[in-house]
Amino acid sequence: MNYKDYYKELGVEKSATPGEIRKAYRMLAKKYHPDKTKGDKAAEEKFKEINEANEVLSDPVKRKKYDQFGADWKHYEEAGAQPGGFDWSKYTSGSGGQKHRTSSHDSDSIFTDEGVNDLFEMLFGQHSGQRQGRRSAVSKGQDLETETTLSLEEAYNGTTRLIQLNDQTIKVTIRSGVADRQKLRIAGKGGSGVNGGPNGNLYLTIKIVQHPQFHRKGNDLHCDLPVELYTAILGGKTQINTMKGKVTVNVPKGTPNGKELRLLGLGMPVYAKKNEFGNLLVRIIILLPEHLSEEEIDLFKKLAEIRK
Repeated sequence: MNYKDYYKELGVEKSATPGEIRKAYRMLAKKYHPDKTKGDKAAEEKFKEINEANEVLSDPVKRKKYDQFGADWKHYEEAGAQPGGFDWSKYTSGSGGQKHRTSSHDSDSIFTDEGVNDLFEMLFGQHSGQRQGRRSAVSKGQDLETETTLSLEEAYNGTTRLIQLNDQTIKVTIRSGVADRQKLRIAGKGGSGVNGGPNGNLYLTIKIVQHPQFHRKGNDLHCDLPVELYTAILGGKTQINTMKGKVTVNVPKGTPNGKELRLLGLGMPVYAKKNEFGNLLVRIIILLPEHLSEEEIDLFKKLAEIRK
């Protein structure tokens, strides 16, 4: 087995705290995530390597064995379930992998009973008399986390994402109305279970990029609507783009600047609820006329006199 320096992969010291390891992993995962490096095989390989490093270093038990045994840590871990895979020769005083003898007085003995017990205690954290139970222990796989970025249109309509995780590609369906920073649980797509235990889960955090027109608050959308002064004063109709396409907005006569108009059902879909939507709140921004003619200026002067 080729030695992999997991600390070097994550760019941390061997004395790094769990928090430092978690922070380093998140930074690298964001940098090399397939969503950002589409088609870059080297980046995909790097992403797999940092995930492997994080899976070991973020688990206190695995990290302890890795620190103790280096490149062979996985063999020692598997030895609990498959004794035949354990390389006993590494603990012999000579070579050739001789069989264990029970007599402590035999000069050719490789291990004493006490030595074997100490070894199992070092590897598995318990006395060798309990090792059969240790080998058969069932445990759930590790939960994994990743993130993906969506446009507001994708969040509105729903979409799919292909998540590259270690050596597998997972297709995730994201329902309409998903929120920024919402965490989705994909059951059974995390780390593999041990000794027949269930797989862990994958948690996918959604990030929604800022939209140039709409600002989202919960299920409602907010936007500005520029309106001519004459339309605001006299009333009239104007068009506005919404997530459902263009609609006509009726501007009431005498609408003041900053007035909000509520368009029912033109906001975001309500997540996991069929045919339920938030509202679109439109703020009126009155546009003052530019480049007035002399006649227009005179008319405004007359209007000012009348208003006195």
